[in-house]
Amino acid sequence: MKRTTILLFILFLGFTAQSQLNINHYIKVGRTRISIGNYVGAIEYFNIVIKFKPHLPEPYYYRGLAKHQLEDYRGSIKDYNRAIKIKPYYPDAFIHRGMAYHNLKDYDKAIKDYNKALEFNDENEIIYNNRGIAKISLKDVEGAIKDYNKALEISPKSINALMNRSNAKIIKGDVRGAIRDLNQAIVIRPHYAGAYLNRGLARFELNDYASALRDYDQCIKLDPKNALAYNNRGIVKHKLEDYGGAIMDYDMALSLDPQQATAYFNRAMAKEILGRTGYERDYKVAALLNPKYDLSRYKIDSEALAQNQQQRKGNKPSKGAQPNQGQNKQQNTNPNTQQKDNKPGEEKENQTRRRRTNLIIADNRNLPDEEEDVDDGRVQNKNIAIDLQPIFMVSAFEKDDVDYEQLQYYNPEIEALSRDNNYNPTLTVSNKASQEDMPVFSNFVLYFNERITIQETSHNYLNRGIFHCLTGDYSASLKDLDEAIKMEEKNGLAYFSRGNCRLKMIEKIELLPGANETVTVAMGSTQQPVNETTQDITGDYDKILEDYRLSLYINPGFFFGYFNRAYIMLKQEKYYRAMEDLNKAIELEPEFAEAYFNRGLTKIYLDDLEGGAMDLSRAGELGIHGAYNVIKRYCN
Repeated sequence: MKRTTILLFILFLGFTAQSQLNINHYIKVGRTRISIGNYVGAIEYFNIVIKFKPHLPEPYYYRGLAKHQLEDYRGSIKDYNRAIKIKPYYPDAFIHRGMAYHNLKDYDKAIKDYNKALEFNDENEIIYNNRGIAKISLKDVEGAIKDYNKALEISPKSINALMNRSNAKIIKGDVRGAIRDLNQAIVIRPHYAGAYLNRGLARFELNDYASALRDYDQCIKLDPKNALAYNNRGIVKHKLEDYGGAIMDYDMALSLDPQQATAYFNRAMAKEILGRTGYERDYKVAALLNPKYDLSRYKIDSEALAQNQQQRKGNKPSKGAQPNQGQNKQQNTNPNTQQKDNKPGEEKENQTRRRRTNLIIADNRNLPDEEEDVDDGRVQNKNIAIDLQPIFMVSAFEKDDVDYEQLQYYNPEIEALSRDNNYNPTLTVSNKASQEDMPVFSNFVLYFNERITIQETSHNYLNRGIFHCLTGDYSASLKDLDEAIKMEEKNGLAYFSRGNCRLKMIEKIELLPGANETVTVAMGSTQQPVNETTQDITGDYDKILEDYRLSLYINPGFFFGYFNRAYIMLKQEKYYRAMEDLNKAIELEPEFAEAYFNRGLTKIYLDDLEGGAMDLSRAGELGIHGAYNVIKRYCN
């Protein structure tokens, strides 16, 4: 007996070790995916670890890192919170949570987290650097410089600390001190293009155009695709009255970055000075890309103009002035602009405004990583169309056919229907249409034709109605579903499917040419303006909602019914009623990704950005990767 017990104990230990090994494997794969930029794939792995080992802090922390890279900052903070709750001594989690708060512009909370991280490790120069950046955002320049000094005390060759301290000194007005820091950075790292770019900016501040030009030349030599350097070198040439050379640099900047409003604006000024055509268009494009460059928005203030002219006579930038000040004197001495100033009316007013406007330096003081990979797994950067997740319909798939890209949900009603079919066809619920499956659906229509010939049952009519709808034969589908309901009034799936069929019919009609046009018929005419069947169907959402209501009355736990009914409510702009149904759907199925997505969009529309971002974060976590794009565009 004792021997048997020992044997069982050994087997149990082996099983436990194997389980632990598997969990470690998932964590390792997830971390590897983060390192190669596959952030959504990493989240999938950490989801699995969390499901089986929810007491471990690491999967929450690493999942937070992946969300952070996808710019889902609120979702990452939620995961960092969980990691810290499980493991209060977790400096890395505090550091990254601070960075997430920083990205959300909550600088006080960011500094609080950096302070906490320093309690655990006060010799980490990265924390001092990050805290300094947060203090700069709160305009605590002296505090920031102290942090950068501490970072350099810990790591004297820290390029980040030198670059950041030079930025702070520029803001403080200590331009020469900033140049000393940048000189030191270049000595440590001679091939760092960003240091030459920033030193060029600082030298421009001192009106040392020849040195600034050399720095921009070196920056471009090291980084030929740096659009900011071309724009800024163009400005130096502009200052030296080499307008043709300036335009060539602005052209190059725009070829590398067509969205750079500053380059359009500067090129317009140079073209106007030379009397070249196209400057009006450049001004307009600059204004469209950035409204602050729309000069028509600003009225001329004669007193401010007089003060501006007085300042230009001194030709001395004020303490803490921006790099682009003090250049208008050169433009006013140009004979072309003087001649144009004499034109009366609106054109003269616009030119006067432009003369008062400085050339725009393209500044990149808080430099990101030197090298960025365009195709780096950040799905939030992809240009996608944002729309509601569509309705769910009963569908089918062939045996042994598994779509790993598609979210799957278990539902007992659908499982029972498949079981009654003897799993031929195997039914599922999906909101992803596929043209490739049309031949399969058509074959199932033929299959149930034979079954109905043998035996007319509600079950067979329901199945054939489902497949008629999937093949787009909505009239035949409605007839079959009506027959199924007539034979079995308490058939919840039949009501659900009939509601779906009616909606699909409406959507098809709305796509027809002239579907939204008003039809006019002369009084007394016997002509019908529209087919009666079409007239009954178009916009008839009440019948669809009634079908969903009856389906849910029969099957109150059928969460797809709540989701689909919410979809109709949203189309009718009944947002709060839709929210109630989406809440119910999520209550019944806590991992209902599409419901989180639609609820997130609805909350954003209702100005609840925080709630919308959290719902979209959950949708992204559950597999709808387009949610990260919405978060970036509307919530951050």
